[in-house]
Amino acid sequence: MSRKQTIIATLFDCEEGPPPGLDALAGEAGIRHATSAAELAEALPGAQVLLVTDFRTGVLGEAWPHADALRWIHATSAGVDAILIPEVVKSDILVTNARGIFDRGIAEYVLGAILLFAKDMHGSLRYKSEWQWCHRDTERIDGRRALVVGAGSIGREIGALLKAAGLHITGVSGRGRDADPVFGHVHPASELIALLGDADFVVIAAPLTEATEGLFDVRTLAQMPAHARLINVGRGPIVVTDDLVAALRDGVIAGAALDVFEEEPLPPEHPLWVMDNVFITPHMAGDFIGWREALVEQFIDNFHRWKAGESLFNVVDKGRGYGAADG
Repeated sequence: MSRKQTIIATLFDCEEGPPPGLDALAGEAGIRHATSAAELAEALPGAQVLLVTDFRTGVLGEAWPHADALRWIHATSAGVDAILIPEVVKSDILVTNARGIFDRGIAEYVLGAILLFAKDMHGSLRYKSEWQWCHRDTERIDGRRALVVGAGSIGREIGALLKAAGLHITGVSGRGRDADPVFGHVHPASELIALLGDADFVVIAAPLTEATEGLFDVRTLAQMPAHARLINVGRGPIVVTDDLVAALRDGVIAGAALDVFEEEPLPPEHPLWVMDNVFITPHMAGDFIGWREALVEQFIDNFHRWKAGESLFNVVDKGRGYGAADG
């Protein structure tokens, strides 16, 4: 191995296999793969770059004492909460994410979830399984109101697609801002409670931070209209699951489409599974055919910038927990 050759450590789920396409870096970098804390501890010494595709809590923290040369960590996700351990936040190590890769797929998922509720697709599938011809009227989404909580790149893509479908969109972000290219005025998080009462659909697309963890609890959910539906494509811990179950059971809100959960996988005995007004997917809202290859292509592009001493794209503000473009 050349002395100048960069060492890249990768952390991935053994069931998914290593990130595809890294062989394109043959001759430019030495690749060390890891699927556990023990393997990562062996891969980290001397590694300047860490590519993370597995975000299991604790793995990076356990292996961190062996990270003696790291200069850059890249997360193949938009959210970076799992890798922002205190040691990373306090260091001068650059952190980047996969902003942009999943935006359109997640936006399409959100539109699909809204249509699923509005057109009672759940009912149609149930009646079909029972061989019942059951005519009924359904809702139109044109003119309905969607509140998007989290107005970063994913939130903007959601807003743009929902706006094109005829919905009125409102954006909420941590600090708020004016002149947003999609939402126009983005409301600060301090106005969330006041905005919930006008929403037919509430879409969570925010990152998990200290400010957003547990944001949707019994008090927040109670501000939503009884006919409203909640769609969570952000992070599971933003919603207090027990409070959501109670709200759905008691008719506080009409339904929920959930792609992320406080506990993943969602346990088979969990009450959400048997609720007719709940749509569940296994953290796959943005995953499209070829997404793994796209993630590696994005990383390789950034790697070449890093090797050339150029500024990296998708740099995360470690103090805030997300990129500048996601604020």
